[in-house]
Amino acid sequence: MAGGPATVELAAAVGEGGMFPFLAGAYLTPERLRNDIAALRALTPKPFAVNIFAPSPDSPSMRQDAIAYAGLLAPWAASAGVELGMPRYDEDFFDAKVDVLAEVAPALVSFAFGWPSAEVVARLQAAAVEVWVTINEATEVEWAQELGVDGLVVQGWEAGGHRGGPVDTGATQSALLTLVEEVAGRTSLPVMGAGGVMTGADAARVLRAGASAVAFGTAFLDCPEAGTAPVHRHALTHRTGTTVTRAFTGRSARALTTTWTELFTEAAPAAYPHVHHVTAPLRAHGKATGEAELVHLWAGTGHGRLRKLPAAQLARTLVEELRAEQAGDSTKNR
Repeated sequence: MAGGPATVELAAAVGEGGMFPFLAGAYLTPERLRNDIAALRALTPKPFAVNIFAPSPDSPSMRQDAIAYAGLLAPWAASAGVELGMPRYDEDFFDAKVDVLAEVAPALVSFAFGWPSAEVVARLQAAAVEVWVTINEATEVEWAQELGVDGLVVQGWEAGGHRGGPVDTGATQSALLTLVEEVAGRTSLPVMGAGGVMTGADAARVLRAGASAVAFGTAFLDCPEAGTAPVHRHALTHRTGTTVTRAFTGRSARALTTTWTELFTEAAPAAYPHVHHVTAPLRAHGKATGEAELVHLWAGTGHGRLRKLPAAQLARTLVEELRAEQAGDSTKNR
């Protein structure tokens, strides 16, 4: 949950509540990432993971497509009094972040968007760091295994935010339970299921499908420790309907349906991070002014079941729900 919602305080509270927290490293400078890891370790001795973006492919056509898209957005931005950004490519300080992670050695590092090289995987593993990569298709399993990774984050179609796999097809992909079953049948690597999981009962179903672990994202967006913008918090509980769109960043991502998604989803090109930089000023303006139609309101399909609880309490509740569900399964199987 990069870009604001994930905070040091949220990760610490989740860890204290009995779950394994992820600290978002994307969109941060290497120095900020190092400081956040140090701050988290000062708050809790619990182990944790860090997630970062690996570089996405680039091509000259992406910049041109983003420029054309900016032309479509320009009148809308002008009516809000905002100047759009310039399209550009960047690697989000990838090499420098790998340097930091190899040095400070969190328990686990996961990658989204692109994938690390085999050399990066081996370097982190040599520092006693587990390496996991994100997939959206079962056909990506063998590719991941060739890298020598330790585990797979299997992201179903229900997930909020960006599609994390290495290939952004733009096509509808498998729902979580189906995808977990497919992946588990193709590999002995541990699998973490992600997407639309809001309760312990949801998590139990993912584990039954073959996952070794389950990820919660949207479920924690309304916790007080989260850095979720007020306009985003309000929309999560006052809007219905989500859609997968490239309209905000040039990469497919699930968000609440808004005027922006309805007007520009069809026109938005597959051009990340070029489009991300074009729209960033307009999205920042929407956050600052509370104009929901101008904000990327990331949300999984389960957002309607959001619970506004302190993060540690929510974590304990989810663990208790999962254990109760598993105890029920055990009783049925006797």
